[in-house]
Amino acid sequence: MTPAARQYLEIGKVAARSGFAVSAIRHYEDLGLVRSAGRSGHQRVFDRSVLRRLAFIAAARNVGLSLAEIHKSLEDIPLDTAPTPADWHRISTPWKMKVDARIRELNTLRQSLDDCIGCGCLSMKTCAMLNPQDEAAAEGSGSRWVNAALKE
Repeated sequence: MTPAARQYLEIGKVAARSGFAVSAIRHYEDLGLVRSAGRSGHQRVFDRSVLRRLAFIAAARNVGLSLAEIHKSLEDIPLDTAPTPADWHRISTPWKMKVDARIRELNTLRQSLDDCIGCGCLSMKTCAMLNPQDEAAAEGSGSRWVNAALKE
């Protein structure tokens, strides 16, 4: 498509169509995830292809990717180009492992909740949070035993 034939949307319309706040779109532009095509009056305008990039960003965020991971995923796709179905397949394939790992963690968490409900704190034999004499302190900060139990 020639530049003259491109269709541009003001940032407010991009926000309304994408579901992202205007401030989020500006932030993504600052991070180099999207690029405006310039200004029309006092408003930034974007090529319509930005809507597909923003949909890609939304999907990646739902998977649990950080903005840095999303940036890396998009680095081979020019900023004024929407990801193609082939790009999407290539980029999203490794995400499946991340989703599968998260599903395993959530299933373990669900089982732990069942154990907690069954335990009622009357028997601490199966509790991943049991930490007599603060033994976990030597391993570092945070709920280290709970996090480790979720990864089993």
